[in-house]
Amino acid sequence: MTPTFAVSPEKNEELQRQMEALGVREEDLEERFVRSSGKGGQHVNKTSSCVQLLHRPSGIEVKYMEERSQSLNRFFARRLLLERIKEARGLKTVKADTAARIRRQKACRGRKAARKHERP
Repeated sequence: MTPTFAVSPEKNEELQRQMEALGVREEDLEERFVRSSGKGGQHVNKTSSCVQLLHRPSGIEVKYMEERSQSLNRFFARRLLLERIKEARGLKTVKADTAARIRRQKACRGRKAARKHERP
């Protein structure tokens, strides 16, 4: 059975498509819930909203505890796990795209600065 999370149906479907594309099955995931730490007061001290996911075939493990909701943390942990699996397989990731874009912008700035300080 495919879990549904407290996000829009479109986001749930997109997550399932990405998991199928990478060949990640729910049966391959080991999910644990632990108590979060940090901001949130008594709420995080009483509930186990932190999610630890282990992808058994690859051995990649992620931990996510940014949100107060366990359901949201489960969703974001899966997205983070898929990103890490893509990185491990050498596939194109959002993080790599962002880094490449920033490198291009910095290179362009450097060329502009050099032209600005040239002597006529």
